[in-house]
Amino acid sequence: MGLLLPTVSTAFIVISGILVAIGWYAIAKKQVEKHMKIMKWAAICATIFFITYVSRTAFIGNTHFGGPDSIKPIYQTFLFFHIVLATVGGVMGLITLRYAYTKNYASHRKIGPWTSIVWFVTSITGAVVYLLLYWIYPGGETSDVLDVIFGK
Repeated sequence: MGLLLPTVSTAFIVISGILVAIGWYAIAKKQVEKHMKIMKWAAICATIFFITYVSRTAFIGNTHFGGPDSIKPIYQTFLFFHIVLATVGGVMGLITLRYAYTKNYASHRKIGPWTSIVWFVTSITGAVVYLLLYWIYPGGETSDVLDVIFGK
């Protein structure tokens, strides 16, 4: 299970970011139906990411940074930035979807581009965290999320 769940959750966050980009392009081309279908799939992928990540965190824990102590503070700052962005992006995503589903298109058009940008950055920083934890510096021990973010 070691690398499977992080790989799956990271794949879904990256796919959701790619789908948001495609959906944004579709709406720019006035392809409303295509935009709606793609954004639904982006939301589904983001939801699968969230469920996978939260399940892993709750049942297994999070992985400590396994790289050199000299760059650990930089990594922890980056991780904190990613978590804040993911939280803000998730909330913005729910608001943006709500506006779309309630046909409040004026509000949807105002927040949608900002939500997309936050989610692009979230997707990219999520992939970087994954690469740093599992490929560049194979992770350390697993523990609860606050220990991982703020160190022991």
